[in-house]
Amino acid sequence: MLLALKQLLSSIVDYAGLFPPAQLSLPEAMTMYDRAQASPERWLVGRFVLPAACLPTFVTILPTVLEPGHSSQWSLSVILSQNWAAELKQIHQHVVTDQLLISALEVPPLLPSDMQQVCLHLPVGVTAFFEIPWSAALEPYLTLLQQPCVAAKLRTGGVTSDAFPDSAQLAQRLLSLAKAEIPFKATAGLHHSLRGKHRLTYKPDSASTTMHGFLNVSILAAFGYQQSVTLDDAIALLEEQSMRSFQCTETTICWRDYALSLLELERFRQQFFHSFGSCSIQEPIDDLRSLRLL
Repeated sequence: MLLALKQLLSSIVDYAGLFPPAQLSLPEAMTMYDRAQASPERWLVGRFVLPAACLPTFVTILPTVLEPGHSSQWSLSVILSQNWAAELKQIHQHVVTDQLLISALEVPPLLPSDMQQVCLHLPVGVTAFFEIPWSAALEPYLTLLQQPCVAAKLRTGGVTSDAFPDSAQLAQRLLSLAKAEIPFKATAGLHHSLRGKHRLTYKPDSASTTMHGFLNVSILAAFGYQQSVTLDDAIALLEEQSMRSFQCTETTICWRDYALSLLELERFRQQFFHSFGSCSIQEPIDDLRSLRLL
């Protein structure tokens, strides 16, 4: 893989195998993650995504899942429920052990007042990603999201067509976050490299819908972080469906008159776009291979 693309995608896939459409059991998902951590494509893999309710079981069975020579400490992104207060008390007991590090929390849509309460009880060094619904205006949340160790979460898909934001919604939200210097992660619907029509689930009779591509979203986020892209161009970039629209070398990624250097890619990943959640690790890998990018 070209160095610039590797910089763009390093540790970008947070593995959410417990969630639809994969919906594996906890031992199955943990085994898949452990194997991915030992594979040649492990550089793509970020955190293991775990509901807070599953944390006690996870801690119990983790030693039985780890294979000799595989990753000795897992980085977790723990998803809180509406019962977040009790869950945070439990999480404080397991933030760092020899075998796991809780480095992120994902918080469901909450009122701003509840969001502030979550912020007051965050474990030290843990980033909280607050989901902001597409139906909500971003402005009332800006002050809260600009605090240290706080970020936004964008839902980019699901198992129904209406779970996918349109290109204008996604482009506008990305540019607004970039302007406000609020980092984010994405979740769901980004199994494929480029925008295209795909099945919503793995069932043979599954309906299809147009899905965003993780390369489209990542590259747009990088240009947005530079605050160099217009809204019209941002929408057009999200709707590109061919790698021929992009020019990639060892040291740059280009689209139209926009260009990203290695240093710009490194800074944007460190400071703006953290990762995206996917219930499959293999699908993004296979998609990159089909484009001859791996």
